[in-house]
Amino acid sequence: MSLSLVRLAFVACLGITVAGCTSSAPDTVTSGDRISSASTFAAPAAFAPTDAATVARAKPYFVEFRARSAMSYGHTFAVFGELDQNGRVPTDASGVLIPGMTEITGLHPASTSNVPYTIGHVLPVPSETGPSDGDSENAYMTARYRIDLTEAQYRDLVAFIRKKQSSSPLWHAVLYNCSAYVGDIAEHLGLKTPNPMLFPKDYINELKALNT
Repeated sequence: MSLSLVRLAFVACLGITVAGCTSSAPDTVTSGDRISSASTFAAPAAFAPTDAATVARAKPYFVEFRARSAMSYGHTFAVFGELDQNGRVPTDASGVLIPGMTEITGLHPASTSNVPYTIGHVLPVPSETGPSDGDSENAYMTARYRIDLTEAQYRDLVAFIRKKQSSSPLWHAVLYNCSAYVGDIAEHLGLKTPNPMLFPKDYINELKALNT
């Protein structure tokens, strides 16, 4: 065998050896855990994922600022939680938010009576910072603006919301209303916020316009 053939055979064997050291298996990670557990993200699909699925893996959590109709001028609040596998806010077939994957926070008088609401247009009244009737149903929504979040951003946001809730803010129609409360959450995320005296639907639409 000539020297050139010996060299050619050696190079071919070397190429086979190097190729055998390169793994063709894709990187995999676990998925499905809630925010309270260890950090986990969705495993790569066997097919090219949709844009929504890609976003859901990179930013699997969200906060959505919402306005809904009411017998008065409406209500402003925020929904936050974990996106579903399609990168959407989790709702059931009736358009109702799925408990366990979503949570609602909003400022409103701490009563179902109209009396504290009426007094709150003159004097500050005790408030609640959780859901109110109709908040979980898409049928009553008049405006919305969603921000997708990484796990680190979501943890920081939840800590801020818990601090706001524990401070037991008073509700007042002018001095500190539901839109002002939502505005504090939006500002914590670095968003520009409109005048909280706007009607809820106008407030959310303006919030979106200022930050789009």
